[in-house]
Amino acid sequence: MPLLVLAMLFGLLLPEPLRAQDVPSPLTRIAFGSCADEEKPQPIWDAVLAYQPQLFLFAGDNVYGDVRHGRDVPDGELIQSLQESYAQAARVPGMARLRSTIPHLATWDDHDYGKNDAGADFAGRAETQRLFLQFWNVPPTDPRHQREGIYHSQTFGPDGQRVQVILLDTRFFRSPLKPTDQRNAAGRERYLPDEDSGKTMLGEVQWSWLAERLREPADVRLIVSSIQVVAEGHGWERWGNFPRERQRLYDLIRSTAAGGVILLSGDRHVGALYRETTAAPYALIEITSSGINQVFPGNREAGPNRLGAVYGAPNFGTIDVDWWERTVTLSLRSENGEPVRRQVVRLDELTLTNP
Repeated sequence: MPLLVLAMLFGLLLPEPLRAQDVPSPLTRIAFGSCADEEKPQPIWDAVLAYQPQLFLFAGDNVYGDVRHGRDVPDGELIQSLQESYAQAARVPGMARLRSTIPHLATWDDHDYGKNDAGADFAGRAETQRLFLQFWNVPPTDPRHQREGIYHSQTFGPDGQRVQVILLDTRFFRSPLKPTDQRNAAGRERYLPDEDSGKTMLGEVQWSWLAERLREPADVRLIVSSIQVVAEGHGWERWGNFPRERQRLYDLIRSTAAGGVILLSGDRHVGALYRETTAAPYALIEITSSGINQVFPGNREAGPNRLGAVYGAPNFGTIDVDWWERTVTLSLRSENGEPVRRQVVRLDELTLTNP
């Protein structure tokens, strides 16, 4: 199918770009999810819509452009395949309803970036960035059209009830990972921690941008990382593969005195909640929601800092902010919308005791 026709297929279905004034104020009900294979049914959107989120966050792997019709797509066909995936995703009924009725923001992970586990060495990244911005209807005046990477942030709500959403790009600048020496061994499945000080997760430009965002005033900060940040005990993709970079993130939260940080992630094909209390400036909570329809029920991990068991069925995440009680309730919800994992966090716990 000609590329122009494909562009028209999904371009005509795009909603208007999100503006801060489109989101009800204050923001109290947020949902997010990841890992949505456009070639398979996605019934979970009915439950997402029934939850009535004020904002939805797409946390990556929003399409699977590098796997089509049950096969890995050859490198020379990746761009064409990704464009076909976007066109097909635009026709998924539930996702289309959400995108036309609910304000939303998005980042990518490897399968919509272009290639499984890819980083800065992916040759097609400039073209896939263009496709990403087109599919998500990012206005031509947005800085993401003029720079490398799709990182982005927006803040919603009045003073005292501000929610800042920071969407990181953990693909465009990421250095090569250190391959495992024991493939599929527990905790060493694909990659090993790499202490090389020259390795980066975000790249210096994005790091500087993130520091500026964390200095902005906010009461709740949702940092969306397509891959897990806090999680330990497995050898798949995670920030723990670059321990120095993860510590840099923790140190940046401390040095900017950024309170209210909650981490959102996807990628893993299971849902889970985590808490880091040792290296972080305060108890950092991470909620991983994965996936919309791509799940591995047998996906296991040691999970030394996990809160409860993993959830290996289709799921989405919700963030309910009670501004009166000053609490945030993080939930993983099943395909029918029922909460299956839950953690309540007080906002006064998400502050530096000695900034």
